[in-house]
Amino acid sequence: MTDPTRKALVVRGGWEGHAPVEITDLFLPFLKDQGFTVETSPDLDVYTDAELLAATDLIVQCWTMGAITAEQSRGLADAVRAGTGFAGWHGGIVDSFRGDIDYLRLTGGQFLMHPPGFVDYTVNLAPSQHPVTAGLADFAVHTEHYWVATDPANEVLATSVFPAGGDRAQDVVMPQIWTRTHGAGRVFVSAIGHKADDFDVPEVRAVTERGLLWASR
Repeated sequence: MTDPTRKALVVRGGWEGHAPVEITDLFLPFLKDQGFTVETSPDLDVYTDAELLAATDLIVQCWTMGAITAEQSRGLADAVRAGTGFAGWHGGIVDSFRGDIDYLRLTGGQFLMHPPGFVDYTVNLAPSQHPVTAGLADFAVHTEHYWVATDPANEVLATSVFPAGGDRAQDVVMPQIWTRTHGAGRVFVSAIGHKADDFDVPEVRAVTERGLLWASR
């Protein structure tokens, strides 16, 4: 008899300023309620376990900065290319493993900078019926405001505006939430989520939960 239960792997570590354990713990009950069995790993060597990754429907990563070996990076990319979903938020996915080009190709984006401290800004949703954002409206946040370099092939679901001033002669519209595919796998990225209470904003929580489900095999 086939086991219908989906499997999620939460890989968490790196710079502790993004509270990888505390914040990923916010989503473990949700994943279990959605029928996932959940395994957590504090070690990137899990990405070299091809058998485990092939049996995993969703990888949720919260690992800021740090270094990834060529074998680990290749194992992750191969698993996603074969259909395992990959998802995450903020520095845990777009400020990871700086300089690994294959990893950047997987995520479709890289953190470059943010203004000092926490700022107020509006997240503007694209006019789309994508299941991650359908039925939601623009919303306000007070947190770090990420400036990112992104792949034009991404499907951008939400943006924000960096207003003109300083080095900027004009307003700059910046992707904040996007999806993409990598082979047979789906990838979800949100730039929002520096601190646990960012997810107290109902729209941030909803988009993140929907993104995890969308990315899953």
